[in-house]
Amino acid sequence: MTPKPKIPDYSYSTCHADVPRMSHAAVFMQSHQLTKQLSYASLYNSIQILDQFPIFKKKMEGVNVSTHPQIPGEPTQTSTALLEKTTATIQGFGPINKIHQHLCAFHFYGDDMTRQVEAHHFCAHQNEEFRQCLIYDRPAEDGRLIGLEYLVSEELFLTLPDDEKRFWHSHEYEVKSGVLFMPGVPGPVQRQELDKVAKTYGKVIHFWQVDRGDNLPLGIPQVMMALTRDGQLYDNLAQDVEKRYKVSFAKEREKRASMKGAVDGIHPMANGGGKGLKTVVREVECKTTESTARVFV
Repeated sequence: MTPKPKIPDYSYSTCHADVPRMSHAAVFMQSHQLTKQLSYASLYNSIQILDQFPIFKKKMEGVNVSTHPQIPGEPTQTSTALLEKTTATIQGFGPINKIHQHLCAFHFYGDDMTRQVEAHHFCAHQNEEFRQCLIYDRPAEDGRLIGLEYLVSEELFLTLPDDEKRFWHSHEYEVKSGVLFMPGVPGPVQRQELDKVAKTYGKVIHFWQVDRGDNLPLGIPQVMMALTRDGQLYDNLAQDVEKRYKVSFAKEREKRASMKGAVDGIHPMANGGGKGLKTVVREVECKTTESTARVFV
């Protein structure tokens, strides 16, 4: 019996410029292996299998092939749904009800610009200089909560220690280029709000790596960054969003040309200080209370 396909590990990378040229024999052998494996795989698994073969990797760059993976588990039961409706009529949801804004933009991993993710922000002001956003992979009822972003004014950003500033990204390019927008909101209305956003800084953490097809939030939280210049965003991702939301980044760019960013310009320590940032795990001793002999059972 032919073995079922091996589940790939999560050392996913979309930087494949160094993939060597392959001989015709090697191409044939990998194609033969792929054919056998695909007979056992679903469409979702097929996409992951393709990623194991170098001859297919380069073609997949910039394509969010699995940005909304299927979550494992049984469908929600009727009794659960009824209980949810009951509690929803009794309890209050102050923090959620405070959300007043939906922003669509793109994020990339702090250490890998080739991994780009469409991000839907649902934001609430805490005051005029600070807002907090829940980030979903799509603006639908089944959207996956993949991260959080905090936005601060230039004034608050400048109070941060320099080491902290590196985790924050500027919004000037995103706004002025047109790639950050408010779905469904008339242009003149959203431009009033985005004129303020252009002057802010944001700190983003993603917990769910949907771009690599994870069907659960696996691994450690990732520091994310935002676009800062032309040529960074994959054309196919931009065109896909423009088509779905019936917007034109180019036309919006023209209409936002007069907008201004931070008064003092983009701070040199923002946007990673010009370098990549990667979250890592380091094992350390866990501090305990005096009455606790052990941290874990």
